[in-house]
This record gives sequence, structure tokens and C-alpha cells, in this order.
Amino acid sequence: MTYYDLLRVLHAGFPNLTEANSRPTSPYDEGYNCIAWAAEDTERWWWPDAKEQFYWPSSVSREETIEAFVQAYGLRGYVQRSDATLEPGKQKIAIYADGNGRPTHAARQLRDGWWASKLGQQIDIEHELRALDGPAYGAVTIFLARPNS
Repeated sequence: MTYYDLLRVLHAGFPNLTEANSRPTSPYDEGYNCIAWAAEDTERWWWPDAKEQFYWPSSVSREETIEAFVQAYGLRGYVQRSDATLEPGKQKIAIYADGNGRPTHAARQLRDGWWASKLGQQIDIEHELRALDGPAYGAVTIFLARPNS
């Protein structure tokens, strides 16, 4: 399946995602998700599920809340930021949430200002920040940053 074909399949969940505002960067891989990808972990699937089937930092509540996600990323040195502005020497994460405030996705800012995401079990992509706004992930709710590693 070409990237163009995948975009057509994903269009209902990501109506703003186009070839002009995104590009594929790696093939399908179900070993990790977007939350792990934003934390630069491609070995595990991160999620605060109550049944503890997935990785989640043991010192953070297993709750699907913005606060829990901020705490989890905080263990990796991230603190809250006010916006997506590219800051030299800083790496940022954007956390998306649905209309109920439940986290759905995380993306990591790249040095050129674009964002890197893992689309569920699908591919990794680079994209403009608002390209993923829509029914699938909701919208960006909070930004976090840490010094570049």
C-alpha cells in the first residue's frame, strides 16, 4: 500500500492529513505506539491500562488523564510549556486529547519544527502539528519540553 492509499484509508479520522503536510518515515510496526514513540521508546507499547497489559511507569497512576501523561513524561525530564514554538536546545511533545479531555496521541517535535508521530499500529510519519487534528485524536491539548538529549 502506498502512502497515498493509506491517507485515503485514514481520511475519516484525519481529515487534515495530506501528502503536502506529512511524509512517511518508517513501515508498519505494532511493537510500540505513539506515546512510547514520543518518549523515544520503540521497544514497548505505553498505555496506562488498568489490567497492566502495557508498559506504564510504576510511579504514575494508571489513569487516562492529561495529568498522568504529564507525570509519565516528567520522569523523562519534560515540563509543561505554553506553545509549539520551536525553541533551540529544547525537544517538545504535544499531547492530543478527545473532546472529553482523554489523551489519545502524542507527537514529538523535530529540529525543523515538524512533528514525528506513530499512527497506532501503522507507520511513523512526520507532519505539521495540526495535520492530525480531527475525529481520531481530537486536538493538541498540552505541550511539554525538555533539553535536547
